[in-house]
Amino acid sequence: MANPREIALKILLDIENDRAFSNLELNHTLVQENLPGRDNAFISALVYGVLERRITLDYIIRQYSKIPLRKIETTTKVILRMGIFQLLFMNKVPESAAVNESVNLAKRSKLQRSAGFINGILRSITRAEEKYRLPDKNKDKLYYYSILYSAPQELVQLWMDAYGEENTVQLLAQLSGRPPLCVRVNTIRNTRQELERILEKEGVEYDEIPFLPNGLHLYHTGSLLKLQSFYERRFFVQDASSQLCVQALDPKPGQLMLDICAAPGGKSFTSAMMMENKGEILAFDDFDQRVRLMEQTGWDLFIDIIRVENRDGTNGEPLPTADRILCDVPCSGLGVLSRKPEIRYKDGLLHNDLPEIQYQILSHNAQYLAPGGRLVYSTCTLNPRENNEQTARFLREHPDFTGVKLDLPEGVERAIEEEDYEITLMPHTAHTDGFYFAVFTRRTP
Repeated sequence: MANPREIALKILLDIENDRAFSNLELNHTLVQENLPGRDNAFISALVYGVLERRITLDYIIRQYSKIPLRKIETTTKVILRMGIFQLLFMNKVPESAAVNESVNLAKRSKLQRSAGFINGILRSITRAEEKYRLPDKNKDKLYYYSILYSAPQELVQLWMDAYGEENTVQLLAQLSGRPPLCVRVNTIRNTRQELERILEKEGVEYDEIPFLPNGLHLYHTGSLLKLQSFYERRFFVQDASSQLCVQALDPKPGQLMLDICAAPGGKSFTSAMMMENKGEILAFDDFDQRVRLMEQTGWDLFIDIIRVENRDGTNGEPLPTADRILCDVPCSGLGVLSRKPEIRYKDGLLHNDLPEIQYQILSHNAQYLAPGGRLVYSTCTLNPRENNEQTARFLREHPDFTGVKLDLPEGVERAIEEEDYEITLMPHTAHTDGFYFAVFTRRTP
């Protein structure tokens, strides 16, 4: 049987070297390996834990290694991160196992010379009374928060400037640990009450989400692929933030809706269900594979009002006038770092051309909204350049549009002062992923 630590090492190296997405790489590997649930849980905890705490782990390596971090061979460095994470952040792993298995992992990776180096550092940590020292918060607050929460200093600075220290600390604290699995009931197949009865028979625990009539948090599901209710498409995975976004769009039965950057399709699917599978949704993406996948998923969910096409969101042939338009634009993903921890280490995380692309998408497609219709701009990031500044610019440059005051459900609170047509959702105030949306309408001539 495959060694769980070897599998975790392979996944981490694929993410490090090939820039693979953690959730996709992990799920694909675990399905291929078909290991017992306990091994799957250990691998998932180790992979996500090392990714979440990489900056902290590298800081600890520097305190013990005489070799500069940049000169440590990649596989050796990843094995060290894994070993230190097991020693300091996984309570159920014995020290001897964390050390010995890391050394054996190096030997099986044909890194004989590195085995002694790894052994020396890990054993030094086990003997140390104080395992590591954090930077002095009073001397350098940014550096302190960066090491404590394993976040790039530029991200800490951005959030401090935009949202204040209290919000920033709570956001940073959310970066470690897996958020609950949030799903949306497929109301074409069953009611929430019917799904809850099925889940109870399957031994799945759930919580209703007070501000979402068809949202649930699921616990102890194991692999979703093994649940009959998932196989029968009685629900699909969608965070509460996305469900709130579609509620704000408020699609109605019989309307025509445009979903400009639709893949993987969750918001189109929820919209179709709110429309009672009556009307038409034109959904677009600029990658053929994602178009085909979204089309198939829609059919699997018993939805037949969605038409998916390949289209660039910034230009293309004219579209019909629509009652509802959703521009859920490509973004930096800073709101989903707890689900995709590797995003925080991307080059150009905060300095890229995304804002201009986002604005082009919003401005180009707004022309297709009918007077009195509703347009939603949304991102899954926490960066004013991609959020509030974009929508403020849009209203300045499009005088025929105006913001629509949001009617926030009980249980969803604002973290910062904003215009009444927009909201920045944060995990500690809205119990969702980090997310932003704004709602507009077109004035009637």
